[in-house]
Amino acid sequence: MGERKVLNKYIPSDFDPTLVPKLSSTKEYKATQRKNEGKVQVRMMIPFSMQCESCGTFMYRGKKFNSLKEDVKGAKAKYLNIQRFRFYIKCVVCSRGITFLTDPENGDYEMEKGAKRNYEVWHDRKAHEEAEDESAANKDAIGQLEERVEASRKEQREQDELEEIMGLNASHARMGGDAPD
Repeated sequence: MGERKVLNKYIPSDFDPTLVPKLSSTKEYKATQRKNEGKVQVRMMIPFSMQCESCGTFMYRGKKFNSLKEDVKGAKAKYLNIQRFRFYIKCVVCSRGITFLTDPENGDYEMEKGAKRNYEVWHDRKAHEEAEDESAANKDAIGQLEERVEASRKEQREQDELEEIMGLNASHARMGGDAPD
């Protein structure tokens, strides 16, 4: 604990402070400010697991990053008047830039570049449920078709039986017998 409170720091004899890079002029400072214009620095946790495309490092959901946030511009800037955002982070190992966007249409995020999104079970489960709903709708359509076919067959049988009864009644009437009431 005592080493944190040291007042004198060791400076080696061959140390040259002129070699330390500094933003010596306001021109350089303004250039860096212009580069990040429209971007806000945000401390955030990544919302999904991803793997860096250059070094293969896995970054898991919930890892905290200092990121830059900006509004998306262009045709995909808004969905139902909800602004979309782009986030810039860097890989923890190789410092490669990674960007992802908000996706208000699906209530999720979409990976833009620099990394690959990992497999997530709940995405697969949701797709599976949608497929089941679609197959149930198809089964309902097939069931309705079968019911209509069965109803038409029943109607055809009733029509045949009715014609048979009418034929019997006509033959009874020709023979002079009383027609059944």
